[in-house]
Amino acid sequence: MASMGQTTTGPGPIAPDGSPVRVFASAPVGEEPAIVHGAIPDGASILELGCGAGRVTHELLALGHAVLAVDESPEMLDHVRAEVRCARIEELRLERRFDAVLLGSFLLNSADADLRLRFLRTCRFHVRAGGAVLVQRTVPGQLLALGRAEGDRPPPLRDVRHVRADLVEATIDYRVDDEVWTQRIVNHELDDADLVACLGEADLELDAFLTDDRNWVRARPRSA
Repeated sequence: MASMGQTTTGPGPIAPDGSPVRVFASAPVGEEPAIVHGAIPDGASILELGCGAGRVTHELLALGHAVLAVDESPEMLDHVRAEVRCARIEELRLERRFDAVLLGSFLLNSADADLRLRFLRTCRFHVRAGGAVLVQRTVPGQLLALGRAEGDRPPPLRDVRHVRADLVEATIDYRVDDEVWTQRIVNHELDDADLVACLGEADLELDAFLTDDRNWVRARPRSA
């Protein structure tokens, strides 16, 4: 789980959003590239917003997509083997349009409502007519579930608590070899109605849920 704009302690460079660079540079690939690839046409061009160290980027390239990867951390982009742009997502305005725009890493769960809207408006600005915006979010109750231990394994999150009905705080402990990072995150929970409303404000409409847990969704530009 990527940062949602909170404090992090630990060694080495840490991105402005609180993501420890070494952790994200060594993270396993996961299922995200397959989800993205399955939701868009073969060979579709992709604008990846918040690419981090390229964990998803490199797999999408291998799957045949042309990817422009964007992140605000130069240290993260040092690990990315693709065309890159160092920029804040909410400020990005390119002259190019893409078949698909990807907003992963639960960035839509930012506690800042204005920032959520600006993220989506960046997506809408850069997607071509008929293209797709792919968004990853957490749903209500998900972080609380991740804070519960199962068997002898420690839970992925600890000290999970509601700040208010739709806002959850939690702590993540990352470990790579003998190094440890601790990150406190704040997550704005988005139910389906909230999601549709956020998309609508950015002139997007919900097209499909891409996973059973409804974490991944595909949106389209609103029809004229």
